[in-house]
Amino acid sequence: MLGEISYWGAALAGLVAFFTPCILPMVPFYLSYMAGISMSELREEGEIAPGAQKRLVVSAFMFALGVTTIFMLLGLGATALGQAFAQWKQPLSYVAAAVIFVFGLHFLGVIRIGFLYREARMESKADPSTVLGAYLMGLAFGFGWTACVGPVLASILFMASGMGELWKGGLLLACFGLGMTAPFVLAAFFAKPFLGFMARFRQYQGHVEKVMGVMLIVFAILIATNTVNVIANWMIEVFPSFQTLG
Repeated sequence: MLGEISYWGAALAGLVAFFTPCILPMVPFYLSYMAGISMSELREEGEIAPGAQKRLVVSAFMFALGVTTIFMLLGLGATALGQAFAQWKQPLSYVAAAVIFVFGLHFLGVIRIGFLYREARMESKADPSTVLGAYLMGLAFGFGWTACVGPVLASILFMASGMGELWKGGLLLACFGLGMTAPFVLAAFFAKPFLGFMARFRQYQGHVEKVMGVMLIVFAILIATNTVNVIANWMIEVFPSFQTLG
């Protein structure tokens, strides 16, 4: 049951990561790039041409698959490392808690960590409007944009390191990837309304950062005090329906 809650939590963390200021503002440019139309065409009144719309949706789906593939591999790696360093789990958990706590302070604006503002991108030369090109672009995004999702990703990777079985760690990070990229695919289906939503949502992005900061600090405290399972059990008591998941 703890596993099912962890998977839902990872998906929620991915969803929150999508709405951060370093990812959300870039989405229209990716939509324009993959649809093969200009930003001005994307913002024009009227519907997107059927051919461009189909190309956009397929490309967005393959892009999301590429990103999720990278996160799955990271999850497998984190679980394998967790098994290798199991005897050092307690001291390493303190280190992880300290790092995640500092990341939380960054999002709250208490301190500022310079490298988290950098966008380390790996460009793919493949045509993003093709199935393979969009998938390769997703792989590049998953590899290169870790500065954007790094703090939240670190929390999920720590959870994956304690999953025990490799497939569980991979599935946990797959849930994170799906949570982060599902809104991207949804935006491809409704590109023009999404642009309007972005214009209205921009004023709330600072609040999203604050929420993420609080989430990271709480999670750091749970790790340091070894009470993650206590919270999970409390959630099961409050929401009995969690017991039927899976």
